[in-house]
Amino acid sequence: MKITPLERLPEVILIEPRRYSDERGCFHEAFNESRYEKVVGPTRFVQDNVSTSSKGVVRGLHFQKPREQAKLVQVLNGAVFDVVVDVRVGSPTFGLWTGVYLDENNAAQLFIPEGFAHGFIALADNTIFHYKCSDHYSPANERSILWNDPDLGIKWRPPEILEFPVLISPKDASAKRLKDIPEALLPNYEYLKQNRHKEGHT
Repeated sequence: MKITPLERLPEVILIEPRRYSDERGCFHEAFNESRYEKVVGPTRFVQDNVSTSSKGVVRGLHFQKPREQAKLVQVLNGAVFDVVVDVRVGSPTFGLWTGVYLDENNAAQLFIPEGFAHGFIALADNTIFHYKCSDHYSPANERSILWNDPDLGIKWRPPEILEFPVLISPKDASAKRLKDIPEALLPNYEYLKQNRHKEGHT
């Protein structure tokens, strides 16, 4: 498999599994604990989620604090522009974002460490998005950042994407800007570094 740390946020890793194709179809290995551990470090995934979205749906930007989650995400059908933001207080890349296209054809995956906010915009109808999480979903600890926070400057629609309506939930549309979220509710960079191999991640 091909491994590419993303520009600006090199802790976020693009993983492109090797695909085998012939006249019958194709096959690729979606996850192998021992192989992936060499790439992302020891990360125990405990929950798998699948969402289906229409074209133009924006989901995010989401994170948990506490019970921070690492995620391994992939598109099973359709396409997305996937976005990650470093929201770890004390991080040298705090407030920076990066984005990458994921679609059903390349089978690429994105590994997102604990302490990053995540979201995506669906670029096709019936986009099916799969993600593995290193901790269980905790409604009491779920946090959101406004998807179009002007301070972040996320380009949700790069020039090559044609204009189309954006659909977003009332909950996500009313999320706060990053600067308005108290530091106590944001992940802490040093804490996560020190506890990377604890609390269910080994």
